[in-house]
Amino acid sequence: MSNYVIGVDVGTGSARAGLFDLTGKLLASAVEPIQTWKPKPDFVEQSSQDIWSAIGKTVRQTLSTTQIPPEQIVGISFDATCSLVVLDAQDSPLPVNDEGDSNRNIIVWMDHRAIAETEEINAGGYEVLKYVGGRLSPEMETPKLKWLKTHLPQTWAQAGKFLDLADFLTYRSTGIDCRSLCTVVCKWTYLGHEGSTGRWDRDYFKAIGLEDVFENGRVVDDVRPMGNYIGNLTASSAAELGLTTECAVGVGIIDAHAGGLGLLGAIWEEDSERDLSQLETALALIGGTSNCHMAVSRNAIYIDGIWGPYFSAMVPGLWLTEGGQSAAGSAIDHSINDHANATRLHTAAQEQGVTVYQLLNAELERLRKEAGLEELATLTKHIHVLPDFIGNRSPYADPHIRGIIDGISLDDSITSQALRYYATIQGVAYGTRDIVRAMNESGYRIDTMFVTGGGTKNPVWLQEHADATGLTLILPKEPEAVLLGSAILAATAANAYPDIYAAMQGMGGRGQVVTPNPATHAYHNAKFTAFREMYREQMLRRNIMGNY
Repeated sequence: MSNYVIGVDVGTGSARAGLFDLTGKLLASAVEPIQTWKPKPDFVEQSSQDIWSAIGKTVRQTLSTTQIPPEQIVGISFDATCSLVVLDAQDSPLPVNDEGDSNRNIIVWMDHRAIAETEEINAGGYEVLKYVGGRLSPEMETPKLKWLKTHLPQTWAQAGKFLDLADFLTYRSTGIDCRSLCTVVCKWTYLGHEGSTGRWDRDYFKAIGLEDVFENGRVVDDVRPMGNYIGNLTASSAAELGLTTECAVGVGIIDAHAGGLGLLGAIWEEDSERDLSQLETALALIGGTSNCHMAVSRNAIYIDGIWGPYFSAMVPGLWLTEGGQSAAGSAIDHSINDHANATRLHTAAQEQGVTVYQLLNAELERLRKEAGLEELATLTKHIHVLPDFIGNRSPYADPHIRGIIDGISLDDSITSQALRYYATIQGVAYGTRDIVRAMNESGYRIDTMFVTGGGTKNPVWLQEHADATGLTLILPKEPEAVLLGSAILAATAANAYPDIYAAMQGMGGRGQVVTPNPATHAYHNAKFTAFREMYREQMLRRNIMGNY
């Protein structure tokens, strides 16, 4: 009898489940949308009950699709966005909003309500900040907690548990409250490299006024490495998921970090020794609403403005450096939907049964031929986009920066829309190049990028990222690399593999390879210079207007 595992991925807009065999082959997957509320600017909320319900639907659907008996599912693990879940002492949801709606009990990762709290903490110069690139982001948990305590004291007083979303899911499924080394190191300032299991710097929490966060088990000391066996599904969670109480649950992980596990095992496809130094030449890019750029090293590398180094937060025993772009896929979609031609474009795509990206790519190709150009890239020589519409996560760690579109006209046709869309793809790619530049200047030697996410289905996105960065792109054998990363943890928890390294190698693999076009090298160098200049110029304008 064959055994199988399930990986569950909770992204910003949906929950997904994937059923895998132990070679990493995806046999079935399902997706279910999740609700999001945006009650005011910079506030983004979700519901833990809604998410758990969506997960149940997706897991049951994968089982139904494959007809594999639940008894053959030996392991399950979860990844999720780094969003903050608030429960009371009876594990019921508590409101994170002024309206008192307890159903909305999650502050989503992209919520930036805690800007003031973030700046206040960063001004303190605490020792823990050296492990987050020198300063916290409002996307992390301690600023969100400080905001809650200040602005919603009733919720704070009633709170029984504060959990990262991935940890809520393992708690909900097993009844055991342990925290993932990944979530607490990356988002809660846990010092995973100290001692045998790491430690909380309680002096830091006291200094920022959050010493009571540890009272009555609201945040616990039980921190375990990703993929470790927690326990089996409880009877109630097994019933809700359509599985059995013999199914092992692995310690979870942040969604982007799951993608890193699903991607980087391919680097050892033909390396039986699993040379760890090879990983220092590779970057894992996990694309979506935002982009995450994951690199690992044998020694700690400190880079101002880039998160980390985080010990053992993704690949066991290695230090993680985490770059990122808060707006990536969302920036590209915004460039399309914010154009006067948006309604006409969406109507045309629906009528023709294609995506808006396919129509825009076709328009770009038409323009290239009409202009007699050899290369598509040069169409945008007069249009430049800085896509930091909700701040710069890396390499400047500047939540106040905003997007710039330079070179637009009054043209409201698909032509100008296609050019703006294309320039935004280039801007996102230059943001990645800027992150790689900072990493390589600090000790990495990245020359290859392993990529996954929705953008990789777009040939223009793929080629532009190779050309703009100068890196070779390698797609995974299994396109759903984030789901695969969670499945790797599930397989490890179920003892199907002896450790995560073996599971990464045994379940990962290489797919399509995209190489940079040397003919566009000089052009992209020039546009990258213009890209970085836009950030500098915005800083100058901010300084000019700083007194107002």
